[in-house]
Amino acid sequence: MKRTSCHVVRVAYGRWDDPMTPFLRKILGLNWVLVLVMYGLLIFGVMMIESAARHVSIPKDMLTQFGSAGAYFTSKQKTFILIGSIAYFSAAFVDYRWIRWLGIPFYVVSLALMVIAMKQDDSVHQLKVAGFSFQPAQLGITAGILLIAWLVQDLPKIHRLFAAPFVRIGIIGLIAAVPFLMVMKMGDMGSALVWIPVAIVALLIGGIPFRHLTCMAFLGAGILPLLYFVVLPLVSKRGPERIDVWLRMVNGREVDISGDAYAPHNVSMAVGKAGWKGVGWKATAEMGSLHDKGFIPRDTAHNDYIFAVIAEELGFRGSLLLLTAFALLLIQGLFIAFYSRDVLGRLLVCLIIALFFAHVFESIGMCVLLMPITGIPLPLISYSGTFVVICMFLLGLVQSVWIHRHHQYVTPLKPAET
Repeated sequence: MKRTSCHVVRVAYGRWDDPMTPFLRKILGLNWVLVLVMYGLLIFGVMMIESAARHVSIPKDMLTQFGSAGAYFTSKQKTFILIGSIAYFSAAFVDYRWIRWLGIPFYVVSLALMVIAMKQDDSVHQLKVAGFSFQPAQLGITAGILLIAWLVQDLPKIHRLFAAPFVRIGIIGLIAAVPFLMVMKMGDMGSALVWIPVAIVALLIGGIPFRHLTCMAFLGAGILPLLYFVVLPLVSKRGPERIDVWLRMVNGREVDISGDAYAPHNVSMAVGKAGWKGVGWKATAEMGSLHDKGFIPRDTAHNDYIFAVIAEELGFRGSLLLLTAFALLLIQGLFIAFYSRDVLGRLLVCLIIALFFAHVFESIGMCVLLMPITGIPLPLISYSGTFVVICMFLLGLVQSVWIHRHHQYVTPLKPAET
């Protein structure tokens, strides 16, 4: 009697007759540390938005419906988190090798949207679609990450010329330089600066030899004064002023704390006076809260300056807890990158981690005078509308690299006699 042929699933670490469906295997194969840390940060962010946004002016009908501005913005943030959860799990369960094809259309669309935003009379260069407002610069860097990871891996397969270091440097530089200059022209220095660590990590992970990187570093240092004194004033009006104020404050020189230095002075004061415990969540002016007194800019306290509110109200222990959670998120991402099955997955994860690190470093750094004021949201914490959805989508890509880290394929068994 002969046994009929059957199919089994082979994976990198063994072989068995698997009764589970592929979708169930993906659910059980989620990196739950990444999931729990992400949602922990989101919940913490919702709690802090309620306090940070309680002084923001909103329409009277919304104030009547929600009771306070903090509750209004919290409700909107919860809606974006719900949409982001759909984006997160959709990206996680779909193989990232298929998602890479979105790189070119996303990149072209984002550049077109940035051109449209530049022509509008809007200081923050936002676009409104179906009642939602978003900054196309955020979509641009997401598309750029997908495009860089895809091209660096697959172009050398077409012709060995694309594997040459100078060609790879040119590809990464061109993809990063175009949106970088456009965003700088729009005056959004914070969103532009995050391209720098993303491009550097792309060069490192993309296999550029160390001698080329060293040469580029020396050239960059040499032309830095030219970029600062000549190029930067042409592409950004507020950038040189903010950097000059920051340099004066760092060096202890006299600044106008009622003018250009108002925000960095008061924000850093709120962080510095908090102590170990802070003044308490939703603290009042009588309790010593600079935020309640209005010294932290109220219109941006719930997005750009939310770390200052966190540090003042929860103190050093709350800030340390937040930094620990971000460190765990980033380290977990590096762990996933180490186990990725190809260059595409490794590049995707490392570039996304570089983006998150840049946002965290800039957003927190400008509140403690490590960086000039750039106006950039803190990922997963700040109220930033569609940026929360984009962050969750990017973390979904990281999750997808983890879930699909093993090659799964079907192979028939030879008939065996029994």
